[in-house]
Amino acid sequence: MLRSTIRNIILLWILSTITLQAQVRKFSNEFLSIGVGARGHGMAGAQVASISDANSAYWNPAGLGFMNSSFQVCAMHAEWYAGIGKYDYLSIAKPLGNGPKRNNVIGFSLVRLGVDNIPNTFNLLNGDGGINYDNVTPFSAADYAGFMSYARLLGQTGLSIGGNIKMIHRKAGKFANAWGFGLDLGIQYRKNNFSFGTMFKDVSSTFNAWQFNFTEEEKLILGITGNEIPENSLEITRPKFILGTAYSIPMGKHFSLLTELNVDVTTDGQRNVLVSSKAFNLDPSLGIEANYRNIIFLRGGIGKLQKVIDITDPSKSLYSFQPNVGVGVHVARIGIDYAFTDIGDFSEGLYSHVFSLIIDLKPKQKTKLPGNDAPPIPSAPKRIIEQID
Repeated sequence: MLRSTIRNIILLWILSTITLQAQVRKFSNEFLSIGVGARGHGMAGAQVASISDANSAYWNPAGLGFMNSSFQVCAMHAEWYAGIGKYDYLSIAKPLGNGPKRNNVIGFSLVRLGVDNIPNTFNLLNGDGGINYDNVTPFSAADYAGFMSYARLLGQTGLSIGGNIKMIHRKAGKFANAWGFGLDLGIQYRKNNFSFGTMFKDVSSTFNAWQFNFTEEEKLILGITGNEIPENSLEITRPKFILGTAYSIPMGKHFSLLTELNVDVTTDGQRNVLVSSKAFNLDPSLGIEANYRNIIFLRGGIGKLQKVIDITDPSKSLYSFQPNVGVGVHVARIGIDYAFTDIGDFSEGLYSHVFSLIIDLKPKQKTKLPGNDAPPIPSAPKRIIEQID
């Protein structure tokens, strides 16, 4: 019953947002703000400063410059909104050349967020006005994004720069589809136990061109039910900036603790976040990762701080937040990670399960990377390989 209700709400949301695409540029392409990888979700998305595996293409492409692997594959599957939405991600990354020349890294990534089996009720009524449930057919609404990434480690400075070229395709059954294009830029700097990162998402603004394919009969139904008939339009995603800092704390011979703080800065209008204004908004997230011998990882994070109305007293407002937890096991060249989001139901959203996999397909390079002198920033099974070797 709950899933059926949510699917109907999603159908109404799709139709309403399609109608508004030509007018509203806020919250555009938000499926690319969800996050990828169970490590990232377990740490509430605080990744921009510490990420250094193939998932860097999403969080901060500059992190690819610190990837200590000859060829790496990352994959994720998430049951989103209590299993209603399916969120999948696949990324590959490979340094170019050997020795000093491997300072250049390329990557390719795919993202899909889909909701399936949404009921199409346009033909629910027969010509005589009677209800015929056999006329209800399912359709899917899905968002896709493809990234081509490049990063370069600048000598022995501990500084890496990177960028993405991304293509976006969004589709709502046969009713509407859009194609988009955008650019991301990232910077990451590491010194001893500190790491700093900045991600400029949609730095060029991302443009989605929408095309609608309603039949004349469907347009008539939309008009009768009081819905605006959408027209072909252009949707613009404005730039977003993410600032992050991470610090690794050695705790004995086999333990270490990584903490990271990120702040998302948006400029597309007022949002319901911790610091909110029409000019800009600040949305912080905090993540912690503890590891034992770089084999077992425990993670936690807090993010998505929002102001909500107190249902017991509508004159008052409260702050909600989303706490996440996660665990990872990295052995040899394989890492398996899991995250559970919104534990205890502290936020307005539903809980989600996130699973991800990291595989090093080739032995690591022997090249020593700047910024990796500390025990810091464990995010891939590369350091396990060092122990086994």
